[in-house]
Amino acid sequence: MREGIFILVLCLVAWFGFDLLQGQRDTARIERDAALFEVNGLREAARISGEMLAERDAIDLQRTQELNHERAENDALRLDVATGRKRLRLNATCSAPVPASAGAGGVADAATAELTTDARSDYFTLRDQLALSRQMILGLQDHALRVCPRQP
Repeated sequence: MREGIFILVLCLVAWFGFDLLQGQRDTARIERDAALFEVNGLREAARISGEMLAERDAIDLQRTQELNHERAENDALRLDVATGRKRLRLNATCSAPVPASAGAGGVADAATAELTTDARSDYFTLRDQLALSRQMILGLQDHALRVCPRQP
């Protein structure tokens, strides 16, 4: 009878041990699946972030190149105006009063309308600032349209 009880106790211990191992195995599987899910999510977030950074860099490169081109054109125009190869065209009106005499009027003695040196410098500075502002706005629009909708 002692042998029967011993075998019964041994079977119960084996069964409890097996049940315990099976519970640990199930817990380990659940933890593994959760870790794999998290790894996949992190990989996907890293991929999307990488794509967003690449898109941002492409937008930055494109807008910087366009800005440099516009500034180079402005510098070339500034040099041409300074050397006299080109002239700035102005829409101007004469603010001097017109005489009431019926005689033939003429502007043969009138000087050509030109910008002062300071005004010419300001004009080119404004062109540079306009090009910069334009590229900044276009870059922000591109960022909002191409990068922001893909937030992870």
